[in-house]
Amino acid sequence: MLPWLRQGQQYLPSRPLISEFLDLSGVLLDEMYVGFTGGTGQLVESHKILSWSFSNSNFSIGDALVTTILPSFMLPQESVFPSKGFIIGVSVDALLIIVCGVVICAVLVRKKRKRGEGKEEIEDLELQYWPHRIGYQEVYAATKGFSEENVVGCGANGKVYKGLLLGVEVAMKRISVESEHGMREFLAEVSSLGRLKHKNLVGLRGWCKKEKQNLILIYEYMENGSLDRRIFDCDESLTLSWEERINVLKDVASGILYLHEGWESKVLHRDIKASNVLLDKNMNARLGDFGLARMHHHEKLASTTQVIGTAGYMAPEVVKTGRASMQTDVFSFGVLVLEVACG
Repeated sequence: MLPWLRQGQQYLPSRPLISEFLDLSGVLLDEMYVGFTGGTGQLVESHKILSWSFSNSNFSIGDALVTTILPSFMLPQESVFPSKGFIIGVSVDALLIIVCGVVICAVLVRKKRKRGEGKEEIEDLELQYWPHRIGYQEVYAATKGFSEENVVGCGANGKVYKGLLLGVEVAMKRISVESEHGMREFLAEVSSLGRLKHKNLVGLRGWCKKEKQNLILIYEYMENGSLDRRIFDCDESLTLSWEERINVLKDVASGILYLHEGWESKVLHRDIKASNVLLDKNMNARLGDFGLARMHHHEKLASTTQVIGTAGYMAPEVVKTGRASMQTDVFSFGVLVLEVACG
């Protein structure tokens, strides 16, 4: 039976909480240990046995128990916190956690802002054409800060640098935008060569644009340079054999055929010449420099009327009308054949 508590005084309940008659004669021995157990399921409770009596013959032995001097098991009235030191310790720990949280948040916000400041604005070109933009810092590091020792050529609108990008040698053409023509050339290259894939076209790996002063096109690097050096250079070690010349012309013709008939749109190069034909490490020829290229549907005529190209390579009708066509590209290729054949 459990004693009830009332104002700190203990007394037996008027009615037993548990009362059950059991015959334990077949279980009990002359000497044995007795224990108590209880279960409350998922609840947490405290059970204390303050006094108990046992007799196998006298059923009123429990009435003789003295319960007035039993110890009290009332919960202490003082605070659950053992001391002021405990309160101070908990307060200091909470303060440190808050300070650390604020510092971590500040660092993360600062890093995010730096990334946002360093991130270049996305151009419409990135959403339309492939390949996408390459970061200016990567390009700058690949060319050692556009060092003069990395210059491998000069074009009408800027220098061409050799660089190492992600472990691969590339050529980077830096286009001058002092004139509107430079911007048109940049857009023409990205919009045309960026989507063309053929073994006899110079592959465009990417492009970079930082403000208006830095327009950069990244190409596959051609180890043997441009065709014009092999034709017009007096160095006999660079002279092409007849077999090599024929192969070069076949490669260029294959590239032109792809531009005119092999792709979803018709592409007019409009500037086919020896300096725009590049040779890779296996002496395969690739047509490059699409700065003057124009695209239109196969069933439509080109709408260009401006006289654009290189003197000596342009067909007579281009000079008169300014209208480019597949035939004018083939005329320029014919001039290239004449140059390769006789130098």
